[in-house]
Amino acid sequence: MLCHKLIFPRNYLILAIVVLLSLGTHASSFAHPYYQEVLQDVNYNTYSGEVLDSDSRKPLVFATLTLEGTNISTVTNTEGMFSLKIPKTTAEGNISISFLGYKTKVVPLTDLRSEKNEITLDMASIELTEVNLTVPKSAEGLVRETLAKKGENYFKDPTIMTAFYRETIKKRRKNVSLSEAVVTIYKAPYGTPKRDAVQLYKARKSTDYSKLDTVALKLEGGPFNTLYVDIMKYPEFIFTDEDISKYAFSFDQSTRVNDRLIYVVNFQQHNYINEPLYRGKLYIDSDKKVLTSAIYSLNITDVAQASRLFVRKKPANANVWPTDVAYRVDYREKDGRWYYGYSNVLLEFKINWDDRFFNSVYSMTAEMAVTDWEINTEKANLKAREKMKSRIILSDEASGFSDPDFWGEYNIIEPEKSIESAIKKIQRQLRRARSKDVSENF
Repeated sequence: MLCHKLIFPRNYLILAIVVLLSLGTHASSFAHPYYQEVLQDVNYNTYSGEVLDSDSRKPLVFATLTLEGTNISTVTNTEGMFSLKIPKTTAEGNISISFLGYKTKVVPLTDLRSEKNEITLDMASIELTEVNLTVPKSAEGLVRETLAKKGENYFKDPTIMTAFYRETIKKRRKNVSLSEAVVTIYKAPYGTPKRDAVQLYKARKSTDYSKLDTVALKLEGGPFNTLYVDIMKYPEFIFTDEDISKYAFSFDQSTRVNDRLIYVVNFQQHNYINEPLYRGKLYIDSDKKVLTSAIYSLNITDVAQASRLFVRKKPANANVWPTDVAYRVDYREKDGRWYYGYSNVLLEFKINWDDRFFNSVYSMTAEMAVTDWEINTEKANLKAREKMKSRIILSDEASGFSDPDFWGEYNIIEPEKSIESAIKKIQRQLRRARSKDVSENF
């Protein structure tokens, strides 16, 4: 087994490290038959369904659903599906559904069924005269102004957030590993340099080693992979004062979100810059100069350097390199202040084996959604032993999959159908294993 010395430049958002451990002739196995029973009152109602484009009927991915007047929210998955849990004490209310480039829709809670809800959104039209009159002269100047206003536009109080985190590993299109967690984020004010702290509340995992090519893949960093994608809290990972001049900024076609006019700014590194930087789009509110969303990727044309950046360990007879590294972050607004709401990281890579004709293609995805929050009025802080380490490997901390009510009243991101099928398969294996153990004891 070879180990690479990692390089962590200050301006690189590189926390998702691939750890490949050789398993040799490891037998095919699923998550160990461990059951964790969680007893709690069922004091919530669950509403599930899908969010679609009203014309094309295509699913809207990462649409946000929020119970108005509260901090309870969730997002749709990659198939446009959602699951939202609301306390039974809330019999009436409105669900606000928003998506970039679409008109926000408000649906009364009383109109929703427990399942198979279908919500359609209409695209928001943009008046050309409106855009031509309001676009600033300098795209770079707009970005600098937005970054400078983070203390003014984003949360100024310490906040305690509840978030759902999921990371998956796929071999081509097949799920081979899944880890999920509910975490508590002690979010520091945006105007301060203090970093956020994370506490693990619940976690579970499953791994099918029979699909892993005699290697076990692990993702180092856990929830911090997604938390540090919060550009407005951690601009040093992408737009330092020194590095922002290394990018070329330009305006794209404007759009709308929550009935607000949004400037779309493209950015990419200048051609004369050799170091790998980022390229993507920034979505900035035209009125308040607030970053509402960002989608970007890392330039990884230098394969050797990319491998050194992302691969911690690997078998000696394999070459491993990333083929795509992409990020997304979405922000939400409450009472005129914005905050981190959702983010994801995608890492795709290849393994080229010395003794095999075909290579292996894997993808690793990490995503986190804030599902509730409250102001940290007591200024509570985590003790050192309660804090998750930024180099955590979540799959090493989590237990095997448990009963369907494991998460209780906590909102989660609805699983993809492929993931759901994998979970059901694993649960069947665990039930059979437990039944076999019981029969052998008698």
